[in-house]
Amino acid sequence: MGLSADDEQFLAGERAVAAHSAELKKELRLLDLVGIQVLTIVAFTWLGVAGKLGAGHVMFWIPAMLLFYVPSGIVVAYLSKEMPLEGGIYQWVKLRFGPMPGFLTAMNLWLYNVLQSSTIGLQIAALAPYALGPGARWITTNKGANLGLGVAILCGLMLVGWRGLAIGKWVSNAGGVLLLMLFAVLVAVALPLWIGGGAVGPPAALTMPAISLLSLNLLAKMGFGAFCGADAVAVFSGECRGGDAARTIRRSVWISAPIIATIFIVGTAGVLTFSRPESIDVLLPQIQALSLGAPGLAGPGALVYGLYLLAGGSLFFSVLIRFPMVAGWDHLLPEWFSRLDPKFKTPRGSVLFAGAVAIAFSVLANLGAGNQEAYQFLVSAALVCYAGAYLAMFAIPLWALGEQAPVRVRVAAASGFPMTLMFVVLSVFPIVEEQNPGWFTLKMVGVVGTVQLAGAAYYRRAAGVVKAITQKEEVAEPK
Repeated sequence: MGLSADDEQFLAGERAVAAHSAELKKELRLLDLVGIQVLTIVAFTWLGVAGKLGAGHVMFWIPAMLLFYVPSGIVVAYLSKEMPLEGGIYQWVKLRFGPMPGFLTAMNLWLYNVLQSSTIGLQIAALAPYALGPGARWITTNKGANLGLGVAILCGLMLVGWRGLAIGKWVSNAGGVLLLMLFAVLVAVALPLWIGGGAVGPPAALTMPAISLLSLNLLAKMGFGAFCGADAVAVFSGECRGGDAARTIRRSVWISAPIIATIFIVGTAGVLTFSRPESIDVLLPQIQALSLGAPGLAGPGALVYGLYLLAGGSLFFSVLIRFPMVAGWDHLLPEWFSRLDPKFKTPRGSVLFAGAVAIAFSVLANLGAGNQEAYQFLVSAALVCYAGAYLAMFAIPLWALGEQAPVRVRVAAASGFPMTLMFVVLSVFPIVEEQNPGWFTLKMVGVVGTVQLAGAAYYRRAAGVVKAITQKEEVAEPK
């Protein structure tokens, strides 16, 4: 039986991406992908968010893992096997739902990662009093220092991105090691108090929380918010060593999963050993815990955490420059975005454009208090856009045409989709922390909706160019 027209188009799309990927350097091994998983997903701020729940945090982490993290890992592993293509979710959505949904997915992922990269300077500045002492507190409020630091960091990220994964993978690996070091020190300091009963309160308890809008809001945030990012390794599918990138990606997902789960649960207990829920510093909970439990380690810990943040920023930047490159392969962006450096085989145009946009956002964040609030709102909107990409990913096993996914994958998608949707709804319609939720909802819907409409309008224009190029190639092709 011959292949259908849809199957032929699907295979042709896969072959085209594979042909472009052949030009890329194959730098990533299994250990590198595990480091990418850990560095992309783990953020210590979630220890502070979970710590606000008190000892019952365990009964939020467990369902968050079972209902979102494990399902997202199953779906990523399956789609990586079916479509082991550079660009990850972009390629999956494009090939199974069509070019426009794929382009909008790539745009949303790009926006999320560029905003994450551009916040690194502000996060590093916030560490100054811990790392350098109280005399350095002025750095956190000095707009000139913040802006200069942010621009300098972004220039460094651009340099690493241009140099490629030959350098970037070692930066990511170092960041993963630093993260594990901070976690190990926190546990080592907290463990004697756990055993000896000297904690300020119970670090963990198997207490079921009451079901309410607030608890659902927290579950959604600790599900998608804390555990999103398993897709990042698939973005580099065309840059993995060996002949079976899909197998390497799947193994990295399952090796990293227990490490990440342990860091979140045990790390939250470590924070609660030294801080009561109401007094936790949500931004820097692990540094606050060290300052209370081992003051001599707080300064070195802050320096290590700063280096970890730089490594994470480098990884976010490496991810985001791949999306314009692969969209350029499909002629949806100017060819300049996907033109590779002759020596390092990295997309120079994408690096320069991403760096310029990130610097612009960094400047916006330092213009004034009102603009910083606007900037933080944009970061929240970008996270909603990222969730939209996950909705499209989970929808593939459930509703996309083509080969039907195994039952276990569809069950996983049926769990991950509503968890992600709940995060979106509770982010757009906030239950807590907003004095004027109606105005917040209008702003969020307006910003996210405008971004999608602008992306769709651009795609329609670019699709006309693609059609003209295709027709020209068909005319030039010999009969």
